[in-house]
Amino acid sequence: MEKMSRVTTALSSNTISGKTMFCHLDAPANAISVCRDASQVVVAGRNIFKIYTIEEEQFVEKLNLRVGRKPSLNFSCADVMWHQMEENLLATAATNGAVVTWNLGKPSRNKQDQLFTEHKRTVNKVCFHPTEVYMLLSGSQDGLMKCFDLRKKESVSTFSGQSESVRDVQFSMKDFTFAASFENGNVQLWDIRRPDRYERMFTAHTGPVFCCDWHPDDRGWLATGGRDKMVKVWDMTTNRAKEIYCVQTIASVARVKWRPEKRFHLATCSMMVDHNIYVWDIRRPFIPFATFEEHKDVTTGIVWRHQHDPDFLLSGSKDSTLYQHMFKDATRPVDKANPEGLCFGLMGDLAFAAKESLINSDTNRKPYAGGDRRNPLFFFKKTDPTEQFAHVSSALTIYETDFDSNHMDWFVSTAQRYLLSGKPFAELCDHNAKVARELKRPQVSTTWTMLRIMFSDPANLPAAGLNHSLSKLGSLPLMNSFSLKDSGLGTESRLERSKGDNRQDNIHLEAGNSHISNNNEENEETEGSDGPAECMFGDAELDDDDLYSMDHENQAEEQEYTLPQEGFQLRHEIVDNPSAPEHFQQDKADSPHVSGNEAEVPCLTPIESFSLISISQPLFTHHLPASFFCPIVREMLSYYAEQGDVQMAVSVLIVLGEKIRKEIDDLTQEHWYMSYIDMLQRFELWNVSNEVIKLSTCSAITCLNQTSTTLHINCSNCKRPMSSKGWMCDRCHQCASICAVCHHVVKGLFVWCQGCSHGGHLEHIMNWLKSSAHCPAGCGHLCEYT
Repeated sequence: MEKMSRVTTALSSNTISGKTMFCHLDAPANAISVCRDASQVVVAGRNIFKIYTIEEEQFVEKLNLRVGRKPSLNFSCADVMWHQMEENLLATAATNGAVVTWNLGKPSRNKQDQLFTEHKRTVNKVCFHPTEVYMLLSGSQDGLMKCFDLRKKESVSTFSGQSESVRDVQFSMKDFTFAASFENGNVQLWDIRRPDRYERMFTAHTGPVFCCDWHPDDRGWLATGGRDKMVKVWDMTTNRAKEIYCVQTIASVARVKWRPEKRFHLATCSMMVDHNIYVWDIRRPFIPFATFEEHKDVTTGIVWRHQHDPDFLLSGSKDSTLYQHMFKDATRPVDKANPEGLCFGLMGDLAFAAKESLINSDTNRKPYAGGDRRNPLFFFKKTDPTEQFAHVSSALTIYETDFDSNHMDWFVSTAQRYLLSGKPFAELCDHNAKVARELKRPQVSTTWTMLRIMFSDPANLPAAGLNHSLSKLGSLPLMNSFSLKDSGLGTESRLERSKGDNRQDNIHLEAGNSHISNNNEENEETEGSDGPAECMFGDAELDDDDLYSMDHENQAEEQEYTLPQEGFQLRHEIVDNPSAPEHFQQDKADSPHVSGNEAEVPCLTPIESFSLISISQPLFTHHLPASFFCPIVREMLSYYAEQGDVQMAVSVLIVLGEKIRKEIDDLTQEHWYMSYIDMLQRFELWNVSNEVIKLSTCSAITCLNQTSTTLHINCSNCKRPMSSKGWMCDRCHQCASICAVCHHVVKGLFVWCQGCSHGGHLEHIMNWLKSSAHCPAGCGHLCEYT
């Protein structure tokens, strides 16, 4: 009781004063701790272990605890704790697994008091009990927690979390309860008097939990921080741990400390990337309440100077500096915050927030039907104005869109029906074009069709040459543009050819003939066919790209045309072409079109328009390389993205793959992917989102479905982690996944109860729970299948 009375130190009688100051250390610090009267601070690290006196103007080195010519690994500290009841007692956690206590009252230079070497791996944390003077707790990388009685030379109890390494242990301000955080994301609550089993366990974070801290006033509140960049506050007074506040930070949370005398304030620092120290008001988790930006490297330790003074914060860092921060000198991020905001809703609604002074001038603005829904600021007592958030009031304006004109059913249907892989490129384009066409999106459908034409393999397309089948010319609209001016000559020619050949395939080129066309079935000129004139313009067929027609408005200027003799000389150069009909060779002498006399050449009168270009080779390469189209495809993708259709941009990126990927920078691709994935997840299209992530070529995207998916498997018998793959536990040599219904090993889909950990085959468990609510393993637990 004598030592208990020494704990109560009236802050009013010994007011702490000082300023923002720092001192350089000999080496980077891993942890710091302050004595109970706030006059001294101890700094510990791998190569430093010193005590500094905190004066009003500076830090003054008082004692160096690293003594000897060759200091042992016991001086290499991962954590340090100064006893809050016994001012001469320190404890350190060594990197070699030792727990060391130090007595500053010893007259010798070496202040080491006791050495405990029961841990097999690095000790991450040591903690003194707030009221029991001789009780010390440690948490180690070996997954064990040990309680030491400083009057004995060994631990009095060992706590096994049946999990991976212990990252932090903290005694509660009441009773004998302590909290332990683990590498697998769990937090366990233990009673120091019952080392055989924890009282409660819950999953706090999706990754390792690096730190925890009990609230000094609300004793049921526990703050935790983890690698998932979150700080969570849990209410432990209920039957199940309840998350009541959550703060999202920008980096992994390494330390968390509640601010004295401020119920809703806590301080955090990061393990990497971010060097700043943040003080958060957990009621306003989106922006820090205050920021300390002095450190140039990662902050490794933070502690409030006195348990009843909220104005002084001490910190150590890997930049080998020790700082004292005054709260009035902190940066207030809210002063730099932008009071304007803009956001689109899922269905296209637009919300815009701005200062009330700007919005109130808008006379067309209608008040919200629900009234003023601004929340007041909550303060449990009237405090100094510097302790309050800056009062910035913004008015929210919502622009709603007509639901019928802006529904997003097409987006969902397109995402579900599009094919992005698994078939040849041409089939993917055709399928996606069909989907877009059925959803009445003709521009998108045409885009897919054009992509197929531009990027398909030429080997898969029909050859485009000069020597096609003869009949294709018959389908050209050019053929109906002519009629014989001298109708008698045309009639006579037909009669003569009819008599000489006894054939029915007469050439009808008359003014009343409006159009001549052939079907694919009539492509071959055979005996007795009623097709158009064979080889009318020579054996070489004119392709669509080689055929040009004049405008109709030129019809008045050019009334008559004659076919020059040179236009028919090609017939004699390629008479041996096997594609020409044999009977055509016999008709050449009788044909009126092969006469050498210019006067016998019939004149043609244009009906609509006429142009004939006779060439012996194509004007350009029929199949351009795919790279030729890349610039226009890149512009097309940018157009769709700027219009908000990132679905089209991402789908084309995936389907084209390497054909277009190098044409677009990685940051732009990543931005498109993230936007599309965000929309898919907002529509709860999880499978489509995962497929897009899997098919992405951006490294920043492919890793999205590989995070937060770690599965830790423990043996159902010995409760230890499974160290190897398979169904057999290496420690107890029993099968870990036994079905509680059929008692066979589950080698496929396994379902288990999170309450009792028993499970089995999915079908067996479903059938069992249809007729019984109790666990099939006989443990008595009431299992639920949801």
